[in-house]
Amino acid sequence: MVLEDKAGDRVVLDVLRGKTVFPPPVWMMRQAGRYLPEYRAVRKAAGSFLDLCYNPDLAVEVTLQPIRRFGFDASILFSDILVVPHALGRDLRFEEGHGPLMTPIAADEVERLDGELFHVNLAPVYETVRRLRRELPAETTLIGFCGAPFTVASYMIAGRGTPDQAPARLFAYRHPQAMKHLLKVLSDWSAAYLIRQIEAGADVVQIFDSWSGVLDEQGFAELCVEPVADIVRQVRGAHPDVPVIAFPRGAGSRYDGFRAATGATALGLDWTVPLEQARRLQREGAVQGNLDPQRLVAGGSALSRGVSSILSALGQGPLVFNLGHGIVPETPIAHVEQMLAEVRGAVGP
Repeated sequence: MVLEDKAGDRVVLDVLRGKTVFPPPVWMMRQAGRYLPEYRAVRKAAGSFLDLCYNPDLAVEVTLQPIRRFGFDASILFSDILVVPHALGRDLRFEEGHGPLMTPIAADEVERLDGELFHVNLAPVYETVRRLRRELPAETTLIGFCGAPFTVASYMIAGRGTPDQAPARLFAYRHPQAMKHLLKVLSDWSAAYLIRQIEAGADVVQIFDSWSGVLDEQGFAELCVEPVADIVRQVRGAHPDVPVIAFPRGAGSRYDGFRAATGATALGLDWTVPLEQARRLQREGAVQGNLDPQRLVAGGSALSRGVSSILSALGQGPLVFNLGHGIVPETPIAHVEQMLAEVRGAVGP
């Protein structure tokens, strides 16, 4: 494929639709966050993390902060994957040092999940998306998102984050029908959520399956692939031309075939994916990633080598440069600037 100049509006969209652009467009997962002093100031003023997510004025502000500072090619809605179960009537709170906390859902409670007020509860998020599309630069792609059903379910079942999501895996083994129903409820409402984000102005949507890597082969097929494919089908049915990025973190060799099995437009790659495998995946379409976030923390030659390796391996195909997971709070701003300078100043591979 012929390399094209990085020109034109919303270049991330061009890449996701299969064009090769060099230098590639770049954004970062969790780019609005605690590594920025301006974010910390707004977060303190908000009172709680959920108040920040549900306040369009504040959510727009923190979403725009990294765009103003760094000029990323894409902006991702500031929210959280757990607003979906919260909108379905489950309790949710965030505690410093503990992350999200919920009352664990029991197998006999799955049937009682209530979506009657789902879109009413999420109206502030849709308003945030509408305002962002008006306020972002015209050339900046706006990304909406949701959590994949298994990852969201894992927090609902355990009531908190766990190292290997053992409670959710055990729930699936002991209560297969309840787990199947829970994943279907989450698939349907997550798809509806993404469709509303698109209607409010999102150009692209991403599905985060942060815990897919803990599943065995059968579990991966049933708990990760099938629900993500269900979401993609529903989104495609409403908006067939909107790209969908799927990010099955930790999928390893199961990245092979994931795009075909789910219908995703592009694959988000975590930092453990070998670049040789990434090149194979790129032959099927766009890939996104996959710099180790700790290289960004380290900076210097470690960061330079990581950037150079990705650009050399993947720069001749459709690539959205990104991290292999979210930026961590201790990342120096100067290292983000270094990364951007090296990506944007790169000479064609």
